[in-house]
Amino acid sequence: MKRLLQIIFIFALAFSAVGSDSSAARFEKLGHRLMCTCGCNQILLECNHVGCPSSDGMRHELSSGMAQNSSDDGVLDIFVQKYGPIVLAAPTMNGFDRVAWITPYATFALGLGLVTIIVRKWRHVPLETKAGKIDDPELEERRKRIRQDTEL
Repeated sequence: MKRLLQIIFIFALAFSAVGSDSSAARFEKLGHRLMCTCGCNQILLECNHVGCPSSDGMRHELSSGMAQNSSDDGVLDIFVQKYGPIVLAAPTMNGFDRVAWITPYATFALGLGLVTIIVRKWRHVPLETKAGKIDDPELEERRKRIRQDTEL
């Protein structure tokens, strides 16, 4: 009987720790999706200003928003309504914000295509034009003199 109570106590302790960890993980996840509004351009949970006028208040708002609202998007919407869309660390996938997600990939693809075209063009240039055929009698005279001077 004593052994059974110990096992039940251990399982209860483990399940209570799991429940508290999920709220801390949710706080971390949401806090890393928000920016501090003090002007430091840092993630809310990583703002390291001593006596920052914004981060402590925003962290408390995040905690109270999590307690009031069950969804992550609802909590983020509260911050967007209060501070504007600039409070989000990453742009949303709605409307014109999609451009911010598409532009880096499109730029990379365009650059890769441009490099491919340039390399292909360089590979098909004949050897004579690469080395440059120079028909200069003065240059030939100098080469002849250099060959004579360097012979043993």
